[in-house]
Amino acid sequence: MNDAPAIAPTPEFLAAVGALGVELEPGDGERLGAYLGLLLETNRSFNLTAVTDPSQAWMRLIFDALTLVPLLADLPEGGRVLDVGSGGGLPGVPLAIVMPRLTFTLLEATGKKAAFLRSVAERLRLANLTIVNDRAERAAHERGSKDERAGRGVPADVGLRGAFDAVTARALGPLATAAELTVPFAKVGGLILLVKGQRAEEELAEAQEALHLLHAAHAATVETPTGRILVLEKFHHTPKVYPRRDGEPKRAPLGVRRP
Repeated sequence: MNDAPAIAPTPEFLAAVGALGVELEPGDGERLGAYLGLLLETNRSFNLTAVTDPSQAWMRLIFDALTLVPLLADLPEGGRVLDVGSGGGLPGVPLAIVMPRLTFTLLEATGKKAAFLRSVAERLRLANLTIVNDRAERAAHERGSKDERAGRGVPADVGLRGAFDAVTARALGPLATAAELTVPFAKVGGLILLVKGQRAEEELAEAQEALHLLHAAHAATVETPTGRILVLEKFHHTPKVYPRRDGEPKRAPLGVRRP
């Protein structure tokens, strides 16, 4: 990963964070700026984000991630949060920076992206951040030997299925797909926070059967300045069959009937 200068927060970002009620601790702005600099510089070599303008990136990437902070604020000290399909680290890295009392695991299937995330965690000294290089379909079933799992970043004595107080995801596909790839990781009673756009309600209507099959329910839709967050709650253990085989949740979204 290339060296990159930190990018200073914009006045718009600082005002928006204040309006959201998120209080940045000393050093948070600098570390967020260092992460953003690394993200945009590395993006020149391989695709991590479609947003390339630094001033836009503060709102569309960093602030968008921090809109999840109020929804995670009630988790207990040391609460576990999983970010599925983390890509360049959104929303997981900004959340780990501003919420050091929680522990974050970033699940990313692409090796190059996982390597970038490990470098970010090391450079920014994020002790509350763990990177797992695996597909959600496999990680949710804990396939492979302990040595194989350790090689992907999964602690040998800790499973991922049903282990997290909250699960987040951004740009993981339609709700029926995203739910199948996220719900199995949450504890019973845990939250799934999905960052969505303007089609959130339409996707929610399409995903009702999927949510029923996964034993999850829509708890709230939170409007933010940058989009919508669909909040799901897991009310029972996920049936063992879910998630299905690699790629199947995307190819044939659960419970969605195509014409």
